[in-house]
Amino acid sequence: MQEFQLIQQIQQQTNSVLPVASQGVAVGIGDDGAVLEVPAGKQLVISTDTLSSGIHFPVATLPYDIGYKSLAVNLSDLAAMGAVPRWALLALVLPRSEPQWLQSFTAGFLSLAQDHNVILVGGDTSAGSVSITVTVMGLVEPGHSLLRSGAQPGDLIVVSGTVGGAARVLELMQTGQFVSEQHLLDHPHPRVALGQALTGYASACIDISDGLIADLGHLIEASGCGARVNIEKLPAAGVLAGLEDEQKWNYQLAGGDDYELLFTLPPGHKTLLTRWSRDLALDLSVIGTVMEGEGAYCQAPDGSEFQPRGAGFEHFGQRACDP
Repeated sequence: MQEFQLIQQIQQQTNSVLPVASQGVAVGIGDDGAVLEVPAGKQLVISTDTLSSGIHFPVATLPYDIGYKSLAVNLSDLAAMGAVPRWALLALVLPRSEPQWLQSFTAGFLSLAQDHNVILVGGDTSAGSVSITVTVMGLVEPGHSLLRSGAQPGDLIVVSGTVGGAARVLELMQTGQFVSEQHLLDHPHPRVALGQALTGYASACIDISDGLIADLGHLIEASGCGARVNIEKLPAAGVLAGLEDEQKWNYQLAGGDDYELLFTLPPGHKTLLTRWSRDLALDLSVIGTVMEGEGAYCQAPDGSEFQPRGAGFEHFGQRACDP
């Protein structure tokens, strides 16, 4: 199958799942560029991520799961900005033309796109080692984007869902063990609805991709503050059950790939957490406090400071998903 046949296959799958009519798409896949209609009184939020085989997912990962995750990690960025997802671009680098692989990949991608009413409007294909770049676009009210830079001393530090599970799953898979919670790694849930609920209330927000302590570090650095994290308050994924405390804490603080939202909230809005948790069927855990100063202090249950091994994922200093 030639390049343009691959593109046509993606276009046909896309149109069968999410017709572009009335979705703000004047021109979609098939031209040199997409033409989109941004509603008056809205701002456009754009984010892009690249996933590479052996770095962001194990080589043996199923194409359906790769497609799903490639969109999920990008929607997580829009969630952290409080945006409503609308459109996506997809650039695929593949070693060879494999229609069945592409069909499964596109099905995974579109299954999540359909959940969030995201329209694939264009992209590119090329030959090489497997690499997927997705660009997503969403809409916000002017001045209502969630940023990393608004946290203030005294604000609560809150995290959604659980943390540490994806990193533990990856490690178990690498050692050939069966893992029933593999969805934590392959099918992260972008917290889009939560991000939209936080607009106007949260003072700062970031999604957890590189590890909680690393991403909290980005947030407090942008805000010019410090932070204290109470380790015993960290929500643990079920796959961490039975581990020694320090091993569990390292997964939770530095594991990465969780794609939960980490946000700061003025204490006067604390009562909203109960309502959001109920309405979204999502656990929200207060894990610490924004402080004066700089850096993040991790407090163990006995009051001592705990230093996690490593500081989270860093592309030019960490091991890949496969040796």
